[in-house]
Parts: sequence; C-alpha cells; structure tokens
Amino acid sequence: MPDHAKLKQPRTFGLVAGLGVGGGIFYYKELVDAHLALGLSPRILMVHADVRRVLNHAGAREADQLAQYLAGLLGQLARGGAEIATIPAFAPQVCAVELAAITPLPLVSLLDAISEEVRRLGLRRVSIFGARVTIETQLFGRLQDAEVVAARPDEADRIASIYVRVVEQARASDEDYNTLRSLAHTLIERERLDAIIFAGTDLAFVFHPENTDFPHLDGARVHLKAIMSELLR
Repeated sequence: MPDHAKLKQPRTFGLVAGLGVGGGIFYYKELVDAHLALGLSPRILMVHADVRRVLNHAGAREADQLAQYLAGLLGQLARGGAEIATIPAFAPQVCAVELAAITPLPLVSLLDAISEEVRRLGLRRVSIFGARVTIETQLFGRLQDAEVVAARPDEADRIASIYVRVVEQARASDEDYNTLRSLAHTLIERERLDAIIFAGTDLAFVFHPENTDFPHLDGARVHLKAIMSELLR
C-alpha cells in the first residue's frame, strides 16, 4: 500500500468534457475514485465542448479547424488554473498533431498511452472497435508496433452504428453487448488476433472487466492510468 502521507497533492487537471457526455462522466468518476483510493483530493476543472462541431470537423478531416477549436477550450482551462489536460475522446485525435503544436497546456496523449501499452504487451495483430473515423484511420495511424486488421465492411458498419447509438443514449442494451461480443470473438478467431482495442470512451457502457471474455485492451482505462501517473509525477 502507498504511504499516503508522503504523496504530494496532484497538479490541477483540465478535462475537456461533452465529447459524449457519458464518456466525460466516466473519466471524471474514474479520476475521482483513483484520487480517493490514494487518500488525495482531486483538483479537476472541466469545460464543455460542442460535440456536434467536433464530430463534424473530425468526420470531414478538418484537422486545423478542430485543433483551433480545442485549443480555445484548453485556453479556458489554463486561465482557470489547470496545469495539465487531456481530450478524453477518440474522434478528436484526428487533429492530435496539429493540436500538439498550439496547445496552451501540456496534454496527456490518449494515442501515446495506447501505443505504449500495445508495445509493452507485445501485441502484434489487433482490430479496433470505436467510431467510424477511428476505425477507418486505424487509430489515426499511431499503432506502429502492431498490424491493424480491418473488420469486413458490414462488420465495421455494425460496430460504428452501435457506437453512435451508445454515445447518444449514454447506455448500451443487451443486444448491443451481445452483437459486439460476438463480432469480437469472430474477428479474434478468423483473423488470429492478439486483442481487440476498445478505441471509444463510451464502450465503457458496453464492456467492463467482469463481462469481457476475450483478449482486449481498453484504451480509455489505459489513458486514465497514464493521466494519474502524470498528475502524481
């Protein structure tokens, strides 16, 4: 167990919420729980993004416009006292390079956290579950250490459509779970995959450690661990 008395107070953290309200709530709750488990009081600031604007820019691959918009939100967090921040969603990562060049705050990168975990685990063949832009760009080309095996077009359509519905409803039905679980087992067996990468924050409404019976890497949870590591550094 850590010596709580020796742990310094974490830095003030900025969270760009609203990119799927449920996903933002998930990040907030998990970060609060992680702080409390260490006997620490979280220092978290949030700003709400216009998810429709973000998804429109991401879908059109308008990276510069999206980066400018997100940098403005990060500026609000910086002026509020945040010392470090993150974008807790996958679709906005289409502008990760552009945003890194203009961000007013240091960012804990979602894509870097996943890429490092893939490398650490030695995963060689993976497939991606998430939004259409995340699937089509193969996690924005950031998985250099693994071969990303694409689902068949009809399978990708089902994954993307279920993900949109889960984001909109902030919940998953039993049918959503069963469909995605069946697809995961099919892909792993047919394509000889090492794992399915959950590249969608709102997949937390579908899968959790107790109901996931296939090899996987949960991108959001990997990111949360990286955030806590940075906050306590």
